[in-house]
Formats: sequence, C-alpha cells, structure tokens
Amino acid sequence: MISVLRRFSTVEGISTLVLFLVAMPLKYKFGYPMAVTYVGWVHGVLFAGLWLMFLLAVVMRKLPVRLAVRGMIAAIVPFGPFLLEADGL
Repeated sequence: MISVLRRFSTVEGISTLVLFLVAMPLKYKFGYPMAVTYVGWVHGVLFAGLWLMFLLAVVMRKLPVRLAVRGMIAAIVPFGPFLLEADGL
C-alpha cells in the first residue's frame, strides 16, 4: 500500500508541475485556455485521489496519522509531494 501511495504522490506532483509549467503558460501567454481546463481537471482528480489514498492508508493501519496529515498538507503545496518523498515517506 505504501509503495502505491508513493507512486501516486509522485504522479500527483508531476501533474502539478505540468499544470504550472505547461498549461498555465499556454493559457496566459499563448491564449489557449483549454489546456488549463483539461490539465486542471486531471490534477484535481489526482489530488482528490491522493487524499483518499492517505485516508485509506491510515484506516488500514499501515500509515501513522501524523504522516498522513503531513502528506495531505504536502499535496497542497507546490513541490510538496517531492519534498515529502525526499524526507522519507
């Protein structure tokens, strides 16, 4: 369960980077707002899924609550999932 959570966290972090570094410049610099619509939707689903996975990991008693809360907060912050991974999640 923890290895799946790590991978999912990495994918969610990558979706954040794609949203900020690709989709937003496409919208604001090149006038293509649909990029943010699609990438934002995917990122939102991944974000919600990551929070759900943290909750499931706690319920299944594989992850301490404190670490899950840190992970959920890290998911809100840009680069947070990568920093948490480097910290040893």
